[in-house]
Amino acid sequence: MIQGHGGNIYEMAREHGCDLLQIVDMSSNVNPLGPPPGLKTFLQENLDRINVLPEVDAGDVKRAFSRKHDIDPARVAAGNGSTQIIYSLPQALKTRQALVLGPTYADYADACARYGISCRILPAEEGSSFVHSMPAVSKAIRKDGADTVFVCNPNNPTGILVPKTEIYQLCAEHPQVQFVIDEAYLPFAGEDGKASMIHASELTNVVVLNSMSKIFRIPGLRIGFAVGAPQIIEKLADWSLPWSVNSLSQAVVTWLMDRPRDTDQFVKETVSFLDAEKKFLTAQLNGSPVLRLLPSVTSFMLGRLSNEHTAEDVCCYLGRYRILIRNCANFEGLSRQYIRISLKGRTENSRLVKYLNDLNLK
Repeated sequence: MIQGHGGNIYEMAREHGCDLLQIVDMSSNVNPLGPPPGLKTFLQENLDRINVLPEVDAGDVKRAFSRKHDIDPARVAAGNGSTQIIYSLPQALKTRQALVLGPTYADYADACARYGISCRILPAEEGSSFVHSMPAVSKAIRKDGADTVFVCNPNNPTGILVPKTEIYQLCAEHPQVQFVIDEAYLPFAGEDGKASMIHASELTNVVVLNSMSKIFRIPGLRIGFAVGAPQIIEKLADWSLPWSVNSLSQAVVTWLMDRPRDTDQFVKETVSFLDAEKKFLTAQLNGSPVLRLLPSVTSFMLGRLSNEHTAEDVCCYLGRYRILIRNCANFEGLSRQYIRISLKGRTENSRLVKYLNDLNLK
């Protein structure tokens, strides 16, 4: 299991002898505006739900999710976060040779490694701004004999979104290959979010992952979904644990999904807020000798440091000011020159800019 995920505020708080809430966590990719208004009150009013077991297969939750997205409940599986589903998929899909489009989230490869399944990471090149060529991916699938392909879209940590038409064509060209499309960050993409593969119902070789942790800022509740052909969902059920979605999480999903107007407005406001902060950060660091930010459709931005700085040094430096960012050196395909910044509000983003600019003066 990788130990370099973002959000390790516990370690930084211990190191600096401070409270968790004193850490400005710009390493974990959660919505700076969340949770949605009213959600905390709802949780407080429903604490008694922990006195009883949750529904064993989260059936009501799957139906609520299906209503929101206008899909058949038979095509939906729920889990304790999308990561739990990722670790079940290699067994459920009977994967023998996996291909992962990188640099990306480590758990796709780690899930395969857990079961001794061969997995290759196909890195996109820095010169192409980490954008994969779909013909090159198709060639790699044939060359490797891959039977399962993992695609994070939009990708973590690059923030790159592959157009839906390109993903669809790739999946259609390889009907015997299973494609896992992780859309955990797609809600942050605004209009580009229409690239979702959830409704690609005629493709029986596609599993789409959906996470509520990021956009609604409830990572501690662990809520994730898989959408696919009924026969795939049935196989996934064989590798799912009973009661994997706890009582409060089930209640929250229903609460969110049954308020489409409110949740859609919340997402819209989030996208607008993040667009403004990305423009601010990009403008403030434009021409910086320390850091060059790459374009992103998500809530985070990948940055390349100058050769005079390393991710480890910059993370350590910012840590002195209790700012936590993501060292990307352990993403296969990246180097010690890369960091990832998850956007916050203007105050926190301005502090980050100040300290990065001060770093150049030292």
